[in-house]
Amino acid sequence: MILEALGSTLLGLALAWAAAHRLAHRLPARSLVLSTGPAGALIGAFITHMALGSGYAPAVMLGAVTVSVALLSLLLRPTRSGMRRSATA
Repeated sequence: MILEALGSTLLGLALAWAAAHRLAHRLPARSLVLSTGPAGALIGAFITHMALGSGYAPAVMLGAVTVSVALLSLLLRPTRSGMRRSATA
């Protein structure tokens, strides 16, 4: 279980770093992004591990990545061009 936690934390950190590097213009402060990724991955790994039990390491990692990506997606802000209102609204 320790290796699952360490692995999920590293995966979350890698996802957060990639998001912060690739989508810097649409995300808030880099420190928030780099802490949300591993935290989401740990939560996802914990939930998946509790649901499935031990012995399902690939599924636990998939759960960790899924929750981490979901939390990181909540941090995204719309682009300037997407904030325009249409004339019919």
